[in-house]
Amino acid sequence: MGFRINTNVDALNAYYALAKVNKETATSQLRLASGKRINNVADDTSGFNIGKSLEGKIAVMKAASNNVSGAKNLLATAEGSLLSANDLLIKIEGKLSDATNPTADRAAIADDVKSLANEIQSILETTKFNNTSLLTGSSDAKTGFQFQVGNAYTDKITLDFAQAILSGSASAVNTSISNFKSVAQASLTTSSTITTLQANLSTLKSEVTNALGKIGNFVQRLDIKEETLNISMSNAQASFSRLFDADMAMEQLGATRGSILGQAATSMVSQLNSAPNAVLSLFR
Repeated sequence: MGFRINTNVDALNAYYALAKVNKETATSQLRLASGKRINNVADDTSGFNIGKSLEGKIAVMKAASNNVSGAKNLLATAEGSLLSANDLLIKIEGKLSDATNPTADRAAIADDVKSLANEIQSILETTKFNNTSLLTGSSDAKTGFQFQVGNAYTDKITLDFAQAILSGSASAVNTSISNFKSVAQASLTTSSTITTLQANLSTLKSEVTNALGKIGNFVQRLDIKEETLNISMSNAQASFSRLFDADMAMEQLGATRGSILGQAATSMVSQLNSAPNAVLSLFR
């Protein structure tokens, strides 16, 4: 050290080292307090931009995952109603076989068929999900219920399971149900009428079976979509974590190191700041 007192270069260098240590210590302490590696954009500008982009994608995928769950619930509602309708059709099939027995009570059979047909119509008309008709009436049921099920807006699925009941064959379905609702004891005595009713029954069973088959296929697709979304979300969250989450063990080491260096640097600044006092010995 020279004997220059206007500028204490050594003390300034020690001060700059102390300031650097204090800044690094403060950064580690902030990361320990927040649990985040990036607390300000300046901490890692590129990492911040990438992380926020990932965060947006994760939010979209979570929403898509909720959509998949909603779509499954909708399909489960429709499936339950169609299975009930199918059970009733099987009962009608048995009643029509009973009607071929000359000793049967055809009046009672006709009443049973009417009741079952009315219940089938009721099922088709009252099956709803979130106040939206699934098997009759609504435009969504006719065109298909559309859900976004991926991380892109264009990744959608259209659940058009009810089209077989509502579109081209809707008149045939309605005619078949109407025929069952208007069946009379006298009509069950003729083989031609029973043949017509059996044809109507075949139409109804075919359409219900087709709709149930579509529902099964859609559920399989949604299961695959859900699994794919879960994997994608897990990978995206892992990438986001690597960018934004602090390594608590490393930051604790950094804070401890900074605390020790800070105390030592403070002591050195004090000593170097008083070192020029040695100049006074020249005046004794």
